[in-house]
Amino acid sequence: MTDDVMRWEEADRLMDEYILKHIEAEPEYLKEVHRLTNLRLAYSQMCSGHLQGRLLKMLCRLTDAHRVLELGTFSGYATLSLAEGMTPDSAGNAPEIDTVEIFDELEDFLREVFAGSPLGKYIRLHIGDALEILPVLKAGYDLCFMDADKRLYPLYYNKVIELMRPGGLIVADNTLWGGKVVQPVKPSDTQTQGILAFNDMVAADDRVETVILPLRDGLTLIRKKEWTIQDSTK
Repeated sequence: MTDDVMRWEEADRLMDEYILKHIEAEPEYLKEVHRLTNLRLAYSQMCSGHLQGRLLKMLCRLTDAHRVLELGTFSGYATLSLAEGMTPDSAGNAPEIDTVEIFDELEDFLREVFAGSPLGKYIRLHIGDALEILPVLKAGYDLCFMDADKRLYPLYYNKVIELMRPGGLIVADNTLWGGKVVQPVKPSDTQTQGILAFNDMVAADDRVETVILPLRDGLTLIRKKEWTIQDSTK
């Protein structure tokens, strides 16, 4: 490893530490979820973590989200962060979040984690294939966090966009995919192909407005339009 690379890595580490010290503190129960994730689950790096968790909570607050959809629960860290930012609707009905996880071996862990949080009562856990579950869910979601099988992002998007209310927000994770989106893609790399197809699909969709944030592994914010300037002049 060269001295320049070491200096860049040290600068990145110090910047990460600085950011985490200057944002909202990570709640104790989420620290425990993060600890349990690292102790008991493989691929613990998939856990959203402090920065992304606070952003998800903030996005729920900004969108005044009452109903939230999540694809890819993993250890429940992002789920609980989303639930923390949700609010009752205008009629006083409790917020609700539907979260879908395909791996049934995570079910016991997730039910334990959700039961240990006061926010767990707002969460409905669906174990199974999202492409089978999405068609039976009720439309009108305020926010969706998409962090599931990257190969299927285009298929998820086509179903999720129909479930969102006008003005609703889709947050898609891993959309820069470790920089692979700007590198030659091997025919066998179906994950990167899925991300590329998804990014192209969203960029061409005139029903939405979108921005990609270079946070962690890329985070795309996709807002379903309510109206356009052209509409307002008709």
